[in-house]
Amino acid sequence: MFTLIKKDGRARRGRFETPHGTIETPVFMNVATCGAIKGGLGAEDLREVNCQVMLSNTYHLHVRPGDTLIHDLGGLRKLTGWSGPVLTDSGGFQAFSLSKLRKISEDGISFSSHLDGAKLFISPESCMGIQKNLGSDICMVLDECIPYPCERRKVEQSVERTLRWAKRCRSAVSY
Repeated sequence: MFTLIKKDGRARRGRFETPHGTIETPVFMNVATCGAIKGGLGAEDLREVNCQVMLSNTYHLHVRPGDTLIHDLGGLRKLTGWSGPVLTDSGGFQAFSLSKLRKISEDGISFSSHLDGAKLFISPESCMGIQKNLGSDICMVLDECIPYPCERRKVEQSVERTLRWAKRCRSAVSY
């Protein structure tokens, strides 16, 4: 649940309740791309500086060590020692940054792993499943990121595809 606390022009302050804690916005989000907290800090250090949420990368954790293994170990919280809210991205940016190793279709994104060339596929539905395995509180929908500059029609097509994928992501989530 999101509660708007205050609005000042275009700025706003809010409170977002998750199963693993409250996030007050605007917020600093610690980056733990591969489940490792950056900067030589541990989960206890983050609690001491009142960090409210940890961000991890769906694609990288799916590739290594694997979202099923992380699930079997108890999720990202167990792996990292972080007990608070977790936000996971979708893997869409990796499709952009690894453009030479991927192919995008309406079904999803086919990748060759940047580590060993292994073939993998992320659909909107599997994206949600991976994030569920990781134990995410806030899951991002699979999106198509495009380069800038870009022709207007390509931007429109990308937004339309991302909206279709978002609907599929929403349908794949069970409450």
